Amino acid sequence: MPQKLVIIPTYNEIENIEKIVKNIFSQPVDFEILVVDDSSPDGTWSLVHKLQEEYPEKLHLEIRTSKSGLGKAYLHGFQWALKRKYDYIFEMDADFSHNPNDLIRLYNSCLKENYDVTIGSRYITGVNVINWPMKRVLLSWMASKYVKAITRMPIEDTTAGFICYKRKVLETIDLDKIKFVGYAFQIEMKFKAFQKGFKLKEIPVIFTDRTKGKSKMSSGIIKEAVFGVITLKLKSLFGKI
Repeated sequence: MPQKLVIIPTYNEIENIEKIVKNIFSQPVDFEILVVDDSSPDGTWSLVHKLQEEYPEKLHLEIRTSKSGLGKAYLHGFQWALKRKYDYIFEMDADFSHNPNDLIRLYNSCLKENYDVTIGSRYITGVNVINWPMKRVLLSWMASKYVKAITRMPIEDTTAGFICYKRKVLETIDLDKIKFVGYAFQIEMKFKAFQKGFKLKEIPVIFTDRTKGKSKMSSGIIKEAVFGVITLKLKSLFGKI
């Protein structure tokens, strides 16, 4: 049976982590979880360590020494997964903005429909976002339209962070050359998979803003996404991607 790993990066998610872990493990498909924690001051990593006693073979923990961005945390997780047996690797937030019930839909799209990357999309069937202020919805939606126009990727939600990758995608992309750390990381990974000729599929999901904990969004992350897209496109034109 294919081995499936859900990577969850955390920083101060003690209010959410136990519930999200138990919810994932309650799914009818056998997932494992890797929590990549950036030495959370609130002790998220300590709670995960305690939960490992309950799930000794299924819950894994990597603690990084500093907070250096979402992209770096996922890259750490990808490298960890590729050194092991996993066939399908997922990205997922800890704060329930991504519904654990949708993991099975992402997985089945890769397994049964033979897509290489499946994206949980907020915008493939309109705008499926709950509890965001209109300004933030418009910013996110317009950013995806902007990225699509620049890169020519046939993707409506280019900054989505709820994803299933087949192992071969992460093996083919040179992860050491991934440069971005925020939303631009999500764009860069999709763009490089697209450039390599992998089959990408969006499935509609409902994104619900966190009710506990604090958002990690910043103006620097947004600027990285806006200007990083142009860099990606120019590099692709000169064969440097």
